[in-house]
Amino acid sequence: MLRNSIFLALIGLMMGVACSPTEKEQDLSVSSPDASLTVEVAIDEAGQASYSVKKNDQIVLEPSQLGVKREDVDLSTALQLTGVSEVEMVHDNYELKHGKQRKIHYMANKKVYSFENASGDKMEVIFQLSDDGVAFRYYFPGESEDVKFINEERTTFNLPDDAKAWLQPCAEAKSGWSQTNPSYEENYLMDISVSQSSPTAAGWVYPALFNVGDNWVLVSESGLEANYCATRLEQNSPNGEYKVGFPQEKEVIFDGELNPQSQLPWYSPWRVLAIGSLKTITESTLGTDLAAPAIEGDFSWVEPGRAAWSWVILKDDSTIVPVQKRFINYASDMGWEYCLIDALWEKQIGYDSIKMLADYASERNVRLLLWYNSAGDWNSTPLTPKDMMLTSDARLKEFKRISEMGIAGVKIDFFGGDGQSVIEYYHDILKDAAEAGIAVNFHGCTLPRGWQRTYPNLMSMESIKGMEFITFDQRNADVAVSHCAMLPFTRNVFDPMDFTPVSLSEIPNIERRSTNAFELATSVLFVSGIQHYAETANGMKNHPGYVREVMRAVPVKWDESVFVDGYPGKLAVMARRSGDKWFVSGINGEDKAKDLILDLSFLKGLSGTVITDGEEKRSWKQEEVSIPETGEYPISLKPNGGFLIQL
Repeated sequence: MLRNSIFLALIGLMMGVACSPTEKEQDLSVSSPDASLTVEVAIDEAGQASYSVKKNDQIVLEPSQLGVKREDVDLSTALQLTGVSEVEMVHDNYELKHGKQRKIHYMANKKVYSFENASGDKMEVIFQLSDDGVAFRYYFPGESEDVKFINEERTTFNLPDDAKAWLQPCAEAKSGWSQTNPSYEENYLMDISVSQSSPTAAGWVYPALFNVGDNWVLVSESGLEANYCATRLEQNSPNGEYKVGFPQEKEVIFDGELNPQSQLPWYSPWRVLAIGSLKTITESTLGTDLAAPAIEGDFSWVEPGRAAWSWVILKDDSTIVPVQKRFINYASDMGWEYCLIDALWEKQIGYDSIKMLADYASERNVRLLLWYNSAGDWNSTPLTPKDMMLTSDARLKEFKRISEMGIAGVKIDFFGGDGQSVIEYYHDILKDAAEAGIAVNFHGCTLPRGWQRTYPNLMSMESIKGMEFITFDQRNADVAVSHCAMLPFTRNVFDPMDFTPVSLSEIPNIERRSTNAFELATSVLFVSGIQHYAETANGMKNHPGYVREVMRAVPVKWDESVFVDGYPGKLAVMARRSGDKWFVSGINGEDKAKDLILDLSFLKGLSGTVITDGEEKRSWKQEEVSIPETGEYPISLKPNGGFLIQL
């Protein structure tokens, strides 16, 4: 009996040992609420942690590295997994002042993986999986009086070899006009191999779009606080493995910080991957879901809107009182909320006349926005006013002065890159502007990364090769159509984008490739808290009354957005709702005609009008439209053309 008991015990022990790897494997995985997405975390014999991602059992990311190298300790190898938390359900409800969706509910499964090296230094990796994607970030627990430095982040995104990429190169630091790069203002490389290197040593900027079999992946980051630099993807991606990279050495302001540094405890930004169909990608709100909630304060004064703007077509000579009065009248006539007065206003107009213009605008229900140079020693830009944003005291003094004059907001230009000191500068400006009741728009700048949630007074950021570049060079105009058809799938997915769209008339010395209806469609397709329109007052008068009426009617605050059809760089069709009004817009990113049958079943029974391109060049056509019960709506697009439906 004793021998039998020992034998059975040994069998049981052996079975237990045999079962443990499976149990451990299950402990290391986490799935999305709908179970369509799964992350597997692993650690190899060398103590290197990794993760992989599947969507409906199809590989999206092959084993990809985790970990960081700090100056004081290496937390990328020789690690032990010391704990795995239970799955915790995360719920978050919030409302945005502007964007593609107003009320948002975020739901995700959270799991925390705890690692430790031989010296007892700790690092946690926090994963959150929602139905539309994967997010993770690092946490360094404990408390320290001394500052810790991260020299390298070992995070990678390992795409299968046959995946394709749509990526924007990052410009070299201090290159370009007056050493103003990088400003996220390059054209995208489309449908390239994931092994193709960036043409610049600086790498690739976010968001980065990939196609993996039946799935699409959009890689970005969110929750970027003042104690971390902005990151990007490194130049080389051997066999499709992209590594998180830090800014170049010159991307600092004054003698400030470049790479991440902070006392403990310390969270990194979120690494964000929206995963699924193009509909999933374009409708995802992960970029703001993972951003920090709004700072404390009353933001009832923040009002999104539309703006007239003279500079983009008429340039510096337009910054004079008579022209700005004309554009204020233009904004008033169109029912737009704002008029932007650009660079050199303090020299060519002056504070006293700006106050007069602000009063003049107020009588016409228009508020003014003023341009500033971020200044400092990080570039050689000559444009003024400058040096007023450099310290909190100087900023608050200037914000108080212009606020008392009736100015609603500022546009601040020419920042110094992605180093931590520059990121801290953005945060400081936004906090001071919020305190002063000033709305903010950044140009020549980095990607917002969800800051519009944290700072509701952040209306927009450029971070794109926008309309001004089309006016500078015919080469930009030649590729603008496909470039614009990329943006709803990349740059504008999560964050407001100040492209400054809609040039309906001719641009001096430039042959515009887009049709008029293409340009009109971008007023809905592109999302920005303040939409600065490129079309001039004189130009608008030359277009049919129904075009002017729809430009009066298009809002910038959207309650809901729905992907209808499209492919990056080739076609983009989106529907957006404001209240009970729907707008459906589309652009053809190719120089060939297209016949589409749109699925508008969610709009069946609604009626309104559609504006498309006429038969002659630069002509228009308007027709009545009713969405049938089948929801199928046929439409033909001219080469480089577009349409706008108002329901």
